[in-house]
Amino acid sequence: MEPLFAAPVAEATLFTDGGSRGNPGPAASGAVLVSPRGDILQEVGSFLGTATNNVAEWTALELGLQAALDRGLRRLAVRMDSELVVKQLSGEYRVKHPDLQPLYRRVTALLRKFEHVDVRHVRRKENALADAVVNKVLDAAR
Repeated sequence: MEPLFAAPVAEATLFTDGGSRGNPGPAASGAVLVSPRGDILQEVGSFLGTATNNVAEWTALELGLQAALDRGLRRLAVRMDSELVVKQLSGEYRVKHPDLQPLYRRVTALLRKFEHVDVRHVRRKENALADAVVNKVLDAAR
């Protein structure tokens, strides 16, 4: 039996994805927060208008991190299929493009608000939840 007053979830996995149909083209970002038990806590998506895939990926991460903070989460596993964003966050790649630099600064500021964040690259098939949000947003924007 579930307790009547369960403690709020202290950890979650954040799946993020961004995409554009054309590059640049109509773009959207999506993020899904999943509890340690596998329950979907929240889905967020945003239509970006015309943007590149990379802008959409960074924006998805920003949306997801803000949603996690708004829920009071402080420990997060981030999983995304953008190897570029993961390597830029780790410092392996520099963020050179001027359109990505403000997103990078906002994301790193959000990351500092967490006690612990583990960011890792996953294959596209392991990121199906966030990909579905992106496609739903893009389809709705037609």
